[in-house]
Amino acid sequence: MNSTVGYSSVDAVPPSPIQWNILEQTRVEKAASDGGFDITLTREGSWLVFRSSAFSQRLGVEQQSAHTFRVEFSDLTWGKTVAEDCSLLVVQQEGLWPIVASNVTGYDFLHHVLRRAASLCRVLATETLGQFRAATVDLPASTEAERLVIQRVGQDIFRRGLIEYWQGQCAVTQLDVIPLLKASHIRPWAACDTDVQRLDVFNGLLLAPHVDALFDGGWISFGDSGEVIVSELLPMSARSHLGVRPDWKLASLTDCHKAYIAYHRDKVFREQTRLW
Repeated sequence: MNSTVGYSSVDAVPPSPIQWNILEQTRVEKAASDGGFDITLTREGSWLVFRSSAFSQRLGVEQQSAHTFRVEFSDLTWGKTVAEDCSLLVVQQEGLWPIVASNVTGYDFLHHVLRRAASLCRVLATETLGQFRAATVDLPASTEAERLVIQRVGQDIFRRGLIEYWQGQCAVTQLDVIPLLKASHIRPWAACDTDVQRLDVFNGLLLAPHVDALFDGGWISFGDSGEVIVSELLPMSARSHLGVRPDWKLASLTDCHKAYIAYHRDKVFREQTRLW
């Protein structure tokens, strides 16, 4: 049985596809190439199928009208994550293409979806745990100083993943000066039960320095919809000096983030809390 997830509308029975014309196919090929789908496309009926040398997942695009497209994903988790991130309603189905998004309207939006799909696929495909273990296998961990070296290696790998996921922008303010941005764990490194948690890109936010300091110190947290929550222990004057805004909200919040965010609210966020 098919099920739907996401936010935008989808037709119960999608309209019949139309024949690709050379101009539209070229534009879609460019959008896919810009995102990192670098292997020559193949055709499966009315679908253009794109692949990448960086990951194994495949993505298909079908044209429904002059301005609408369907996009299908070969991996369930990947497809759901893209749908949440891009506010798409998708149909879950059996077979080689478990997730299909209909009515992706406009070339610019399709371009965004394809680029974001490739970016998220690179994040999901990145073997951060393998990289971490390979980089630290010969490092001793018998003293506190040695353990700090190992932690620094892991945090560097973690930071690279967050830069990819958040596209080089602060998850709250959209500041895009990468050297200034901080890789902030949601569930702190020391509180993680496993290296998988420590290196999970969904256990992190890329933040501007002042937002990172507030979040890391428990002065702010976020609700399940990404809205900022501010501790009553942070005076109004301090909020003003720090530029804390009532409309702060995470640019993206998927189901994969929510357990970590819940931990932060419960264990890190300071008491006497309220929404702004």
